[in-house]
Amino acid sequence: MTAFSFNSVTPHPLLSPYIAKMWVFESSGRLSEQERKLIVPNANLKLTLTYRNGIEARVGDNPFLQRENELSLTGLIDTPVILNPYADAATATIIIVFNPLGAYRCFRLRYAEVQNQITDLSDLIGSQAVRLRSQLAEAGDAFRKLQILQEFLIEQLEKYEADPIYDHCIHRIMATNGLTTVAQLEKETGYSARWLHRKFSEHLGTGAKNLAEIVRFKQFYQAFSAGGTSENLKRHIYHYYYDQSHFLRAFRRFTGTTPTELQGSVNELSTRNFTS
Repeated sequence: MTAFSFNSVTPHPLLSPYIAKMWVFESSGRLSEQERKLIVPNANLKLTLTYRNGIEARVGDNPFLQRENELSLTGLIDTPVILNPYADAATATIIIVFNPLGAYRCFRLRYAEVQNQITDLSDLIGSQAVRLRSQLAEAGDAFRKLQILQEFLIEQLEKYEADPIYDHCIHRIMATNGLTTVAQLEKETGYSARWLHRKFSEHLGTGAKNLAEIVRFKQFYQAFSAGGTSENLKRHIYHYYYDQSHFLRAFRRFTGTTPTELQGSVNELSTRNFTS
């Protein structure tokens, strides 16, 4: 049976407002064919360094391969992801997970173009990423690699200003677990839905409505993957969804399956996607 370890890392204080979590993931090999390799959308973007072995992923119908010592950025994902080590061998990966406030403060990108994509960082920011990758390859251990990555991100933070309107909208969506509507954001900010959509696309890669749907489903899936009781899960369903059919559409959209089919087969690879 494949052994996993998730070693949580505390971000530097300057980065902590923008990073949902940071960890070193290690695996003894690939998951068996019987085990699910499902990663469910969680409203975050990820910077990933594979420094031992590589990672293969399927985002929706699109395959991606990240080779050893490559550095990639995963854009906002709103479809299920299947993930496994590239070779059936020991694997080690550093994962820095940006909350929706974070990535745009570190990278000036066209975020709509990286939605549902895993992209080599050098294809996005050029020679800067090539130099960073070289430094990381020369670093002796995971601790030093983490230092280099965090120093780089702190330098990036100093280049880009916060967008207070966008940040306010993100705080509202998160504070209400995805129940804030675009109409409410229009009222609070004084900006139109079209203007807000453009702002979200610019900084995140998707609109406020789609982000709220991902955040809302996250509340249910956290309880589901933790083995919540039927009564507790029903409370989550009817708090966040109009009716059962509305909920089932969301479940299939974000997991690719049904609750009955997935029940009992959720593993740590998936649950750690949602926990600190």
